[in-house]
Amino acid sequence: MLTLLNIFHLGVKELRSLGRDTLMLTVIVFALSVQLYVIGKGLPQSLNKAPIAIIDEDHSPLSIRIASAFYPPHFLTPFMIEQDAADPGLDEGMYTFVLDIPPNFQRDVLAGKQPTVQLNVDATRVAQAFIGNNYVQAIVHGEVTAFVQKHRSEATLPLELEIRFLFNPNLNSVWFGTVMEMLNIITVLSVILTGAALIREREHGTIEHLLVMPLTPFEIMLGKVWSMALAVVIAATASIIFVVQGWLEVPLQGSLGLFIASLSLYLFATTSLGIFLGTVARSMPQMGLLLLVILLPLQMLSGGFTPRESMPQLIQNLMLAAPSTHFVALAQAILYRGAGISIIWPQLIALCGIGSVFFLLALIRFRKTIGSMA
Repeated sequence: MLTLLNIFHLGVKELRSLGRDTLMLTVIVFALSVQLYVIGKGLPQSLNKAPIAIIDEDHSPLSIRIASAFYPPHFLTPFMIEQDAADPGLDEGMYTFVLDIPPNFQRDVLAGKQPTVQLNVDATRVAQAFIGNNYVQAIVHGEVTAFVQKHRSEATLPLELEIRFLFNPNLNSVWFGTVMEMLNIITVLSVILTGAALIREREHGTIEHLLVMPLTPFEIMLGKVWSMALAVVIAATASIIFVVQGWLEVPLQGSLGLFIASLSLYLFATTSLGIFLGTVARSMPQMGLLLLVILLPLQMLSGGFTPRESMPQLIQNLMLAAPSTHFVALAQAILYRGAGISIIWPQLIALCGIGSVFFLLALIRFRKTIGSMA
């Protein structure tokens, strides 16, 4: 009972210290509100307002039809340019795509020939170039096919493909990007808060006060873990209710209570990681450098940006040791597909195991650090 009271009072002390840290509170509020909104709305995963220019050397009804098929929001209204303006426009970054329709294009299409349409792409804009290339090909092919079918008999296909989009029928990238960015922010905040809490004790000299008290390293560490985890849980819950569901109008399918419970388990691992980094770093600048090395792989390779199945098998196996991999999987299952505990229990067990290992490693390191200071 005395140990529990010590852990409780130490956690309350951390929460009071956080409450007096205006800068850290501002970062938390800004990251889970304004930053979440800006990234969710400003970084769509699909093609958005890509600049395209068209060189129409045919001036036929078919070429005009192709040019009119490019319109917002995927593309800007096409710029109709001459041949000699293509290279300067690409060099200056005015256009991402330049589509060159050759002379006699319509005549050759109706004659059954296979004329070539040239597409020049500014590949320095990697995201738009990769996605937009397929968009342009699909649009040109679709318009040519529709045009030809009006002049020839329409062939009846032996089957009809019916496509149904589940969970996100409008393919709205904001629904996906907002939730994944919120998970990344939660990871960053949980590691920073616990690491900064330990470094702040060292910089202010209050860690020596704790050493002379009848407290164990386990109590000191667990007090920081539960208090910072609670702060992140409260901030994340408010962000989901007021920003994700309210401001951005993202429909969440699953149980919010189940997600918060899973989040608490995930924070047990990330806050322990923050304590470990706080014992390694001697100052906040060193802590910042360590975060660059640790957090970027956790975010980029956990399945939040790209599917894990598209990564090399070695990377997939290595990332199974990261808590973010399992948390992203269960968060997607709960929030996107409405999954219950019968679906996500393997990820919960994995988070329990990884969190326990992280906590033990951090506790061993924390004891050594305390012992050297004593």
